[in-house]
Amino acid sequence: MSSMRDLLGTDGPLAGAVAGFQPREEQQALAEAVEAALGTGEDLIAEAGTGTGKTFAYLLPALRSGGRVIISTGTRTLQDQLFHKDLPLVRKALELPVRVALLKGRSNYLCRYRLQHAEIDQRFERADTGRELQQIRQWAGTTRSGDIAELAAVPADRPVWGRATSTVDNCLGQDCPDYGDCFLMEARKRAQEADVVVVNHHLLMADMALKEGGHGEVLPSADAYILDEAHQLPEVAAQFFGIAISARQFMDLLRDVTAEDLREGGDQPELPGLMADLRKAVLDFRLCLGERPQRAAWASVAQRVEVIDGMQTLSQSLDALRELLEQMAARGKGLEACHRRCDALARGLAEFAAPGKSSDAVQWFETHSQSFMLRLTPLDVGQQVQAQMQRHPGAWVFTSATLSVAGGFGHFRRRLGLPEETRSVRLESPFDYANNAVLFVPRGLPEPNDPGYNLAYLEHAWRLVQASEGRAFLLFTSYRALREGADWLRERCSYPLLVQGEASQHLLLDRFREAGDAVLLGTASFWEGVDVKGEALSVVCIDRLPFASPADPVNEARIAHLRRHAGNPFRDFQLPQAVIALRQGVGRLIRDQADTGVLMIGDPRLVSKSYGRQFLDSLPPMSRTRDSGIVETFLRNNRIAHQAS
Repeated sequence: MSSMRDLLGTDGPLAGAVAGFQPREEQQALAEAVEAALGTGEDLIAEAGTGTGKTFAYLLPALRSGGRVIISTGTRTLQDQLFHKDLPLVRKALELPVRVALLKGRSNYLCRYRLQHAEIDQRFERADTGRELQQIRQWAGTTRSGDIAELAAVPADRPVWGRATSTVDNCLGQDCPDYGDCFLMEARKRAQEADVVVVNHHLLMADMALKEGGHGEVLPSADAYILDEAHQLPEVAAQFFGIAISARQFMDLLRDVTAEDLREGGDQPELPGLMADLRKAVLDFRLCLGERPQRAAWASVAQRVEVIDGMQTLSQSLDALRELLEQMAARGKGLEACHRRCDALARGLAEFAAPGKSSDAVQWFETHSQSFMLRLTPLDVGQQVQAQMQRHPGAWVFTSATLSVAGGFGHFRRRLGLPEETRSVRLESPFDYANNAVLFVPRGLPEPNDPGYNLAYLEHAWRLVQASEGRAFLLFTSYRALREGADWLRERCSYPLLVQGEASQHLLLDRFREAGDAVLLGTASFWEGVDVKGEALSVVCIDRLPFASPADPVNEARIAHLRRHAGNPFRDFQLPQAVIALRQGVGRLIRDQADTGVLMIGDPRLVSKSYGRQFLDSLPPMSRTRDSGIVETFLRNNRIAHQAS
């Protein structure tokens, strides 16, 4: 059999199948490391810099392993790209008859039963819901997969999908009259029969949490697990190994009880009153948490009289409905499912309110204009992740472009509970950062907490934007700074100005690429997973080192937890998290071998603080300067060179 180096070499099958393919030593080394891990069943941490081509590097050994492999990605967008584009290309190039399957969470599949109920219940919260339901109905008659991503006319984030898809709570399972035509069950069946299954981290962690709770498995057992964008895994795991109670869960339950009661012949005169009581209790509870949207520790409101009373009324109203639904459950499978949901909601609410003194979890809440979320989040998911890895023996490969801090994997290992002896490999990017990119840290900027910092930063960034004739990302660490930057630039910028929140991320990126001279302002989601190659992007400006807010309830609790256990919160958590976040932002600049550009980091702490060395040692080996004239000349010369070519 051909070696990985042969397959990924000049005369290999990928060279003939991929336009512009170039053999890369780093890609070949990564493929060999993954192949060795899959062959021995050992775990592997593999960091591969931007441009390594890690997708092909793990797909080849996965397809050739001869066992079942589950590949998990960070987002559904990457999952679709992997399954619909990369995987078919590699499978065809290798001429391997490997069975493959795509599996997403249940909320990504049309539920025929729920769609029928939505069409019967014409009480819509939004004026366009009826029109969207009609579009979904037409699509339902033609789709083979039921994957809602197919229907571009109704984006996946539209509220109407809550009426046309199922949840763990409201799915009737084998009792559903449409079970035989269930898109979700068909997708799960294909996954059980496949050799390679492509999932995402949310589904993988949800499946593990279900199994931990004693529920049936969704994913098949496998010989190996490959987790791409693995730097996201600790945060995703914390979501699923905790508890989340939302206003939406209550409202969805009330809506479904109404529908099932009508369908199965309502004969309980007290039901409408109990449902009205619960609806009022939910709305009143949201109000007692404060008018403005916030994200805070539960302890900050838990002792307020109105919150105590609101929680008690909510629990009592829920219990009253649960008792009545218990009596009604025998009338039909729909009402039986509603009773189970009501019972689970009551138990979750009770556990949130009294998690136990020994629990290493943080109670916190989040409110929006008309909704709330109560969360109990574990501070350390390492033990739970390790328990799941032991339940599923085989090779576990964790890969990403950003797993290390200053060359070491200690922070990542600790967060997932991986032993120190876990094999690791770190491969630099094959891109020529030394000649194609410049790191610029301006002189004279005040400290980031200075009132004049934002203006001083924007003035420096604007000079680079002018030198590059647009073609810039300005990445911010807060929405407030982003809004200030947008207001300031609107008075000066003649280039197309694209601001996060004014359109979807997908649409903003399309406009940025098409314009060729645009300036895009973003925060949060624009720091990673955004890929713009070529001349359209030549400057990335980052306003501050991305330290997470210590006032965030989860971060605050983690800091306190580390102190209780004799740890150093800054060294062990805050600094490494910021380093990884910065590396993600920096990764937006150079996305192709021919790309050139300037990275500006305005924060003077990068060079004035001792910990700045940790950041600098984690960045690609680009040239560095503090002279604005040098970077402006670099940008203008590159622009002239591009125009000449």
